[in-house]
Amino acid sequence: MELTPVHTDQRARLRADCSQCAALCCVAPAFAKSADFAIDKPAGRPCPNLQSDFRCGIHDSLPERGFPGCVAFDCFGAGQHVTQVVFGGHDWRRDPDIARSMFALLPVVRQLHELLWYLAEAADRDAARRAEIERVRADVEGLVNADPDNLAKLDVGPHRARVGALLQQVSDRVRAGHRGPDRRGADLAGARLGRADLRGASLRGALLIGADLRGADLRTADLLGADLRAADLAGADLTGALFVTKTQLDAARGDGQTRIPDHLDRPSHWAGKTSGR
Repeated sequence: MELTPVHTDQRARLRADCSQCAALCCVAPAFAKSADFAIDKPAGRPCPNLQSDFRCGIHDSLPERGFPGCVAFDCFGAGQHVTQVVFGGHDWRRDPDIARSMFALLPVVRQLHELLWYLAEAADRDAARRAEIERVRADVEGLVNADPDNLAKLDVGPHRARVGALLQQVSDRVRAGHRGPDRRGADLAGARLGRADLRGASLRGALLIGADLRGADLRTADLLGADLRAADLAGADLTGALFVTKTQLDAARGDGQTRIPDHLDRPSHWAGKTSGR
């Protein structure tokens, strides 16, 4: 089943626009020194690489400087929503009194925007459930547009569970024509899956860190929440793969032969920057 871009406009506002954000992702979250981050940084403290104009001083060399986690991070447009919509364009530097609230709302709005991203894809992929999906999407939109106090107190868990169940139904329907292996939550870190036939497979929440997926057939596979950090996707075919995100692709390694879903952009750091179609 091919994806028809019914919800292009919805996705557009769920793409990060750093020029409209007050660098919330560089301040709000805590960083733990690891393979993803070269330093420890407590929550609410600006990264030392953040400049006065809210730009990253090492943006062009983040992986080389030990910050590949920054490259892979995607706020799903939550940063600009919190900055421009919730706080009307104010920022935490000029108005320190709002800093704590801004930082607290970022992860909440990010989770809700992520659900909206998945729901937009689900509506495109399953016309039979589109009306139901749109009702759920409208409910999530209502949560996003709540006042700051209610947003800060929101427990996103039940809403994630509701959306997750609906996405599972969509996944089952889309993959019905070619149901692949069920490897939900499987530990496949470092697995040798080169040229594997994983069409229609369920890889939800699978641990695929460093997996060899070169030339693998992942058409219409369900990759919701799969950890693809350092996975080798050179030559792999992800055409029509379900619930793939920018974060997953940015964290993986691909090349000019890797085929990706139509609504995603090819990561700039992949070798051979050609079209993903």
